[in-house]
Amino acid sequence: MITHHCKSVSVSLMSADLPIWSVVETPVTLHQKDRNRFQIVLTAPPVTDCEMTNFFSPESIGSQEQSNADVNTSRRILWFEISPKRVVMTMQGNAQMSYRHIWQQGVSGTTYYWLPNDLQQQNSQQPNKPIRLRNFTRHLTVSGHPLPENLSIEYELWVGDLLVGSYVLNLNIKH
Repeated sequence: MITHHCKSVSVSLMSADLPIWSVVETPVTLHQKDRNRFQIVLTAPPVTDCEMTNFFSPESIGSQEQSNADVNTSRRILWFEISPKRVVMTMQGNAQMSYRHIWQQGVSGTTYYWLPNDLQQQNSQQPNKPIRLRNFTRHLTVSGHPLPENLSIEYELWVGDLLVGSYVLNLNIKH
């Protein structure tokens, strides 16, 4: 596996129908597995505790200002497994929420979310079972040669027969 250290990457996620927009810029390492398969590894910024809070619970409404001040400084690892027709994105780290998206153009894929034990079951000692959602990839494009420079994914997220949002994920690598 050949390793390339790139200057930086910009990852943006936008929702077409919800007020969600996020951009992360950070250094990145790109591993070339073979001619058309790559793995991109980056460290995601810390999540504030309020992002993991249920804003509708009575206990959290009064403590939102304090939660905004508390930042979990542990790092999370985000990696992309990229090939011309399939992308897998995984977020793991620091006992916070983890997730995995599997996208392939024109195909219904699976999205998994793992919640921390204290959010999933108060008294459970069992390992977390993932929450499974379905996604449908409308458009997937990887461009750049010999190394990828841009990745764009347009997808829908579904719970059963309920559409919970349409999203666009863009990844731009600066070599």
